[in-house]
Formats: sequence, C-alpha cells, structure tokens
Amino acid sequence: MVFQTINPATGEFVKEFPLQSDEEVFAALDTADRLYREDWKFRPVAERARIVARAAEILREKHDEYRDLLTLEMGKVTRFGDFEVDLVADILDYYAQHAEKFLAEQELPDEPDAKLVTEPIGVILAIEPWNFPFYQLVRVAASQLVAGNVVLMKHAESVPQCALAFARLFEEAGAPEGAYTNLFCGIDQIGKLIDDFRVRGVTLTGSERAGTSVGERAGRNLKKAVLELGGSDPALILPGARMDQAVEQVVMGRTYNSGQGCVNIKRVIVVGAERGEQMLAALKDAFAAIKVGDPTDEETQVGPLASERALDGLLRQIGEAKAAGGTVVTGGNRLDRPGFYLEPTIITGITEDNPLYHEEAFGPVLSFYVVESEEEAIRLANATRFGLGSYVFDADVEHAQDVAARLEAGMVFINSCFADSPSRPFGGVKNSGFGRELAELGIGEFLNRKMVKIAR
Repeated sequence: MVFQTINPATGEFVKEFPLQSDEEVFAALDTADRLYREDWKFRPVAERARIVARAAEILREKHDEYRDLLTLEMGKVTRFGDFEVDLVADILDYYAQHAEKFLAEQELPDEPDAKLVTEPIGVILAIEPWNFPFYQLVRVAASQLVAGNVVLMKHAESVPQCALAFARLFEEAGAPEGAYTNLFCGIDQIGKLIDDFRVRGVTLTGSERAGTSVGERAGRNLKKAVLELGGSDPALILPGARMDQAVEQVVMGRTYNSGQGCVNIKRVIVVGAERGEQMLAALKDAFAAIKVGDPTDEETQVGPLASERALDGLLRQIGEAKAAGGTVVTGGNRLDRPGFYLEPTIITGITEDNPLYHEEAFGPVLSFYVVESEEEAIRLANATRFGLGSYVFDADVEHAQDVAARLEAGMVFINSCFADSPSRPFGGVKNSGFGRELAELGIGEFLNRKMVKIAR
C-alpha cells in the first residue's frame, strides 16, 4: 500500500508519503485515548463546538487552497470542488450550532424520576474513500468531535495531501493533539486498531468487500460500526413525468463528480415504450454533447476518473456488459489523451444475466431500461442488493410519494437529482450498509444514551 498523489488529469506522479510503522500508529492511538479520557470528553459542549466552528472559518478563508487539492488529487471539476468546500464548511457550522441541543439531557415522559444523559464513548476509527476527499471526512469528524469523541482517520491512499490538509484544519482551529488524527496506515494495521479495546466505534464508506471485512471484525470485537457501501440507484420515469425535467436531472445526477458518487443516478427505468424511445434519444443527445476534459476549465462538465484503476474497472464493466448482450448507445471508450478520461456512456439491453444488472458502475456510465408498467418499474428498481438512493419523476407529487414508499432505499428524491444538506440524514439499507451520517441521527451513532433513575 502506497500513499501517493497522481494527477488524474495528466496521469503524472506528484508526490509519495511513507506508511507509518505500527509503533507510530499505536502511539497515535495512545495519544487519542489519553486525550479523550483526561480532557476532551470533559470539555463543555460549547468549547468543543467553538473549535469546530473555527475550523469552518479557516476552511472558508482558505477555500481556494482546499478546492485546488481536490482537483489535483482526484480530478474534481473546479466548480464541484467549490461546492464541496462550501458544503464541508456548512456541515462544520451545522454541528457547532446544534451540538448543545442534540446532546442535551432528555426527560422520559412516562418516567418522571428518570432521564437520558448523552455521553461520548471514546476513540472512533474512520476509514474513508477518495471520491469526496473532504466531505467524506467531515461527515464523521464534525459530529463526533462536538459530541466529545476523538477521531482516528484513515483516508484513501490516492488523496494523502487532502488528508493532511483536513487534519491541519483542526490543528489550526485549536483542537488539541489527539482530537483528530490522520493515519497513513495499511489494512493489517486497521485490523489491529479495530481489535484494540480502546477503539470503541468504527465507520467506513467503501465497497461491499471492505464493509464485510470491517463489519465482521468490529462485530467480533463487540463494537459499533456504521457502514456506507455504495448503491445502484434507480431513477423511475413515470408516465406523468415532465420529460425535459427528467432528462436534465438524470444527466446531472449521473455525471456529477464525473459519476463518482455513491448516490449518483446509476439506472434509468422508463415506464412505456414510446416514452422510453423519447427519453433514450434525448439522453443520447445530451450525453454526446457533454464536455469532457480539463477539470480546471470552466466549461468542463465531466473530468477524469480519479485513477487509472477506476478507469480500467469501468472499461472492464462496459466490455462485460457488451459481451453479455448489452448495447452501448453512446460512449464506452477511453479518450485518447493524457489522464484517465472516459466518454459518458449509456448502455441498454441489460438482462438479469448481464453482470452490469447486479453491479455498481462508479463513473459516467448509465444503464437504461424500459418497462411496461409502474409495478414492473418498482420491481426492477428493488431488484438489486443495494439500497442507498432512489429517484422518482412524476408531475403528480402525491403519487410519486406513494411510489417512493415502495422503494427499498435509505433516501428517495422526487423530481430532482441528489442534493446534500447537513440536516438531511445520509445512509442506506440492504447491502448499502447500515447507520446514518449527518443531521441529528449522525451524531447519535456513537453516543451512550445513559438512563439515570432517581429514587427520592
């Protein structure tokens, strides 16, 4: 395992960072645990919140510096980098502003002499991916730091400079050593950390395979885990949907962040053959017109994939889908230029025996289906082991909500593509994992809700 920066827009090596030794990793755990037990958990909530709020201020002051790191290390289109930095600052502010309310004692209505006291539990180990190098981190860090827990963060190997910059943010904001610690460690070291009793909770955003491994190890050690493991998010285009609105939102929902999002629209399911033909023709034209290129260019809509490995994986999936009878309507090829670029791609004719029917395509690759009825659309939408996000398009919003109630997903969006907010819980069901981040639910995942009964 190597932590290194390779510019996805050019394919050029930039910088490498050494892996930490076991001694360094467990010295960091010693420091974090000591800080938690002797200091951090005893600080007033308002004091912890002030540090998190100061981190938001610093991030806004250094907005361009942080945004440019996103572009350098994972090829994020600049305007999407602007949005991510702003969102991260908003999340920091959100938890700083709401911490005291979320952590306040609660009376038990039917137990006048009992109450719930909210307390932190200790060291939280987080393992996070590369696709949103700051947003993925803040979903854990902001909530858990104001709660009184401390965080050990193992970020993806391809974004080490983003990892270091995010750790500096809290250091500059006045957080003591051990409150938030970046680790450049390997898989074996992660396993040893999970085994250590002082680590009291584990959270991971990543693949099913990684989630299975981390969840199993956490369970063996009797500690809480939160897992977010991707999705194969369907967009149902019902007969009453406005076609122009649906096309616009599907294009945005599939290509945002160059298609590299757990809750990006992955599958389009249109009810009705004639509407299906219209939708496919419109999407084909829209995908063919997408500007792919330099992520710093203001006109670019889709930048490079984050790594050559990611690009090769998508090309393999496209090839396997074609071999199994799928038809590439547009795109499907690597662009002949330096860097890791893929043409925006639409694939039709995907049957249940096609590998792509069951997989998540993590990039600008859209699966397109046409069905005869709403019932068939719902069955197809749910015919996946994933259950993260779903989308429903229909002018009849009441009916769209009825359909949403039948979809197996942690989040449903009606007549829009995904839009994030600090106050909306994020998470899924089935093999997309369990637990929630953001909002009040996110802060509650790693807390002790202690019941105190009073005898008078």
